[in-house]
Amino acid sequence: MKNISKLLLAAVLFNSTACMDNFLQESPKDRFVESNFYGSQEDAEAAVAAVYQQLYSIYDRLMFLLNELPADDEKNGLGMPNQFLQNLEYLRHTSENQFVSNMWTSNYSGISRANFAIANIPDIEMGETAKNRMLGEVKFLRALYYFNLVRFFGDVPLILKLESIQDAYTSRTSKDLVYQQIIADLEDAENGLPVSYPSSELGRATRGAAKILLGKVYLTQHEYGKAADKLREVIENEGEYGYGLHDSYRANWEDATEWGPESVFSIEYMAPPGRGNSAMVLQGPKYSLPGGFEVLGLVNSNEADIPTRDLYDRFEDDDQRKAGTFRKDFVSLIDGSVHTSSIPIFVKYWEENQPNSNFSGANIHVIRYADALLMYAEALNEIGETGQAHPYLNRIRERAHRSADKNLSGLSPDEFREVVWEERRKELAQEGHRWFDLVRTGRFVERMKEHAAYEASVAESNKVEIAQNIREHMILMPIPQRELDLNPELTQNPGY
Repeated sequence: MKNISKLLLAAVLFNSTACMDNFLQESPKDRFVESNFYGSQEDAEAAVAAVYQQLYSIYDRLMFLLNELPADDEKNGLGMPNQFLQNLEYLRHTSENQFVSNMWTSNYSGISRANFAIANIPDIEMGETAKNRMLGEVKFLRALYYFNLVRFFGDVPLILKLESIQDAYTSRTSKDLVYQQIIADLEDAENGLPVSYPSSELGRATRGAAKILLGKVYLTQHEYGKAADKLREVIENEGEYGYGLHDSYRANWEDATEWGPESVFSIEYMAPPGRGNSAMVLQGPKYSLPGGFEVLGLVNSNEADIPTRDLYDRFEDDDQRKAGTFRKDFVSLIDGSVHTSSIPIFVKYWEENQPNSNFSGANIHVIRYADALLMYAEALNEIGETGQAHPYLNRIRERAHRSADKNLSGLSPDEFREVVWEERRKELAQEGHRWFDLVRTGRFVERMKEHAAYEASVAESNKVEIAQNIREHMILMPIPQRELDLNPELTQNPGY
């Protein structure tokens, strides 16, 4: 969001009063807030901003770590000795894994903030349009946070209020009921959210974002007809919503164009005094670069999150997504000389001419329009409308190859399904979708065995351990042990 100062103010207010970053541990302090904080529209705006602020702790790096490392797109570089991350890569993760735990607590913190806002905003005197818009925003965000939780953990506690600490100590709710709440929140959000905002308010949830997220929810539930219908509302009217594809794939992460027609719901990062995207410092070249990152004139670079050969080798050379996702050649800011890494490096969140890797301004896209087009193509194919699905798949392929020469036609439903899954992998690499996609399509176990064999044959022989460790129960993450210890009503997912 553009108004960084509002976000920071809201974070301070809610961390010190209303919101409990880990509400299973801290004592509730909401009595003071309910009676004193919510008094004006400005207070309501600050409360909404605090719900948005929680996105940073989830999407700054955590989301793509849990979606790429325990899947087939990412591995740990030499700059990442963290055992918890090594365990995710090799599928040795347990209920003690700190990154799994952080995903649980970060999403529930966002839910807690949203619950406070939803409970209190209706009583504030302000215009109904503004009130409905703010309620739509926080319901969209609550739905997103619960959608993350239910996909990672399955049945999870459904907490819609928090008036005392006892409200948090509840048992797991059936995922079907959690999905019902997610759908209800998104339907409410659709009705309250505008189609667009002024340029000073970029980053807020819109009606189109709510519809596309709801389409993704239906797709995840294998409700393909509902997914197609909901996505159609936007895609067949994309001009009304201002959506489309950039001609250049890289434009999605360049400062001048990242808020363009492909941005459905994104998180803004900026150089100081804003908040920088730390992904750049964790993905930049270091050990693979003769002379290290210093030869580039960079303050730091850790080479912690790197692509698998399995992913890199999927891309054809004429696919602009290859150069938009990876790089081996880097230009020094010192003298313009070119230095070549021995391995490909992720560069989606790389900002050119930025010497301090902690200050990348590249946005993270939670929902990108290309994702919506591919979901729509997949849903149409699954309801027997394969012919109608081809144009949406081909829009992605035509942009990728800068030509219609590789457009497809006449594919059978089974052939189309395989192609659209492959296009999703290449289009959305390092954006936090891969593990979710493998699990929802029932391919996780088989694909990881194939991945282990490929990596062992071309890159690292010890990757055979992945095939040895993979188990059927790993289509869910473990409930964090810390939460089990705090809440006797919780139970563990089978197999952990």
